[in-house]
Amino acid sequence: MPTQLLPETPSQTAGPFVHIGLALAVAGNPSREQEVWNQMAKPSAAGEHITLIGQVFDGNGHLVRDSFLELWQVDHKGEFDHAFDVEKSFNSFGRTATTFDSGSEWHVQTVKPGVVKNAAGVPMAPHVNISLFARGINIHLQTRLYFEDESEANTQDPMLNLIEQPERRATLIAKRCEIDGKTAYRFDMRIQGEGETVFFDF
Repeated sequence: MPTQLLPETPSQTAGPFVHIGLALAVAGNPSREQEVWNQMAKPSAAGEHITLIGQVFDGNGHLVRDSFLELWQVDHKGEFDHAFDVEKSFNSFGRTATTFDSGSEWHVQTVKPGVVKNAAGVPMAPHVNISLFARGINIHLQTRLYFEDESEANTQDPMLNLIEQPERRATLIAKRCEIDGKTAYRFDMRIQGEGETVFFDF
């Protein structure tokens, strides 16, 4: 019997409906018991507690108010926790989304990640892996957030050193700031245009 080739399934962007199923708080829906959301580190978690915050802009410089982010990072000792459990003090995986208000910011409560080695055994600077979903994007975008106060480690980071232009590397560096007297890092992403964030093809 000859093999029948199936036609390619049409692709769709994330659209505005991703919030309804995965970003319930932003969509105004009640959360679930086992919700994966933006508190990656509870107050009892070990390490330096930080807030990550930012905005997402399109190629025209307009705020993207319905973007959705997934984050993956090591703990303060440089170790991944592969099993998610809302009862744990720290989880390596989290989600967040931009809000629909005028500021349209996303934010995450976590701990500053430690140093982890890549597949070749080379130490990488502290960083957070980010997947970005938004209306108009067929395949989610992959990027990394590095910390401006880890400049020495950043200069040695093998991934950052793959980027030849220093000004392009700067698009991956989160700026240290304070929110309510506590340490925070601002990381704004630009999907296209001037100052476009570096995205990776992992």
